Amino acid sequence: MRHWHGYGPGHGPGGWGIVVMAIGSLLILALLVLLAIALFRYISRSRQPVPHGPAAAGAAGPGPGGPPGWAHGPTPEQLLAERFARGEIDAEEYRHRLETLRSAAGPGSG
Repeated sequence: MRHWHGYGPGHGPGGWGIVVMAIGSLLILALLVLLAIALFRYISRSRQPVPHGPAAAGAAGPGPGGPPGWAHGPTPEQLLAERFARGEIDAEEYRHRLETLRSAAGPGSG
């Protein structure tokens, strides 16, 4: 009787071997999908807008250097200064609005 080495009965995975290989393949595929999702979320979070103006120089206000709970972005005073710089309001209106902003946010505000 000859012994054949290769395919045939007794050579290769049996019924349970196929099941184990299928489960292992699915687990590897699931792991790759989860890694791709984690990488995508990491990359999308790292793209934060670059701060500009006085807030970028470390001044307290909305954003990372400001009080907790404030939204990111320019302060009302920065927005007012930008409107003045663009010529949307004149110097008198700028001073009046700036005074109003500062008195509303000053020590006497509740």
